[in-house]
Amino acid sequence: MANLDDNLTLFYKTIGSNVKKKREEKGLTQLALSEMMNLKSSGLISQSELYIKKQHFNLKHLYLIGSILECDIKDFFDGVKMLPKEWEY
Repeated sequence: MANLDDNLTLFYKTIGSNVKKKREEKGLTQLALSEMMNLKSSGLISQSELYIKKQHFNLKHLYLIGSILECDIKDFFDGVKMLPKEWEY
């Protein structure tokens, strides 16, 4: 049976990796993106891109990042694997 914590870790890491890829394609640093999001430091960006200390982007972050990077928010979910049908709540 699938482990929810392991699946969520992979979920957040995949999203973080996709954000990093899109950010780098636009030539922005973590600091530049964080400033455009009105954050006080680049910590949220750097930790969320790598899922350090279980820091991850929330929907508001993804909405802002998508707007700044001029990409569709669904791009951040490329490669995300959903739980198998046999997984029970």
